[in-house]
Amino acid sequence: MTELVHSKAEKYADDFTTADGDLLLEVADHTIKNHSMPHMLSGHVQGRLLSMLSCLVKPERILEIGTFTGYSALCLAEGLQDKGVLHTIDIRDEGAAVFFDRSAFKNKIVLHIGDANKIIPELTESWDIVFIDADKTGYLNYYELILPQLKINGLIIVDNVLFHGDVLEDNITGKNAKAIHAFNEHIKNDKRVEQVLLTVRDGLLLLRKI
Repeated sequence: MTELVHSKAEKYADDFTTADGDLLLEVADHTIKNHSMPHMLSGHVQGRLLSMLSCLVKPERILEIGTFTGYSALCLAEGLQDKGVLHTIDIRDEGAAVFFDRSAFKNKIVLHIGDANKIIPELTESWDIVFIDADKTGYLNYYELILPQLKINGLIIVDNVLFHGDVLEDNITGKNAKAIHAFNEHIKNDKRVEQVLLTVRDGLLLLRKI
């Protein structure tokens, strides 16, 4: 695994980023102690970035594909308007609902357990923000499903677009890295959006629908 950002720089960024609230700290601690893949957690700096973007956009409707233990959903929900709603989808029940029910956003978050490919078409919403952080081979299909439902100037945030540095290799191996690289290439050539790739954590791709 390639070190994408120097560990001292990451520590410095963490130290100078607004601290998480108590519930987010609990979600992170619970995930690290109890989950077999805690690296899937968005983490402090990325979480604060998600929150800041949401607070700037002030969305009415957010879609998250890939709930995991609920950390990123709670961050994104911080920017919701008074009557705003966040829909979050995961193929597995990782217990996120427990934390949602204890949050200030418990009436604004709707958790769906199942196949996102089937659930997304059933959600007749116009999205202000979409966060994609699920199975990497499904990214391209999720993107094509949600783009028609995204408002003009709507924001798509895509996680893991550097995939541990694997996409930087001359000879990319592994189905997930290949899928992410193919997704990045697709976005690069898609005139329906403009994009910027950030070297935050494992790579975040920000897309604006034109």
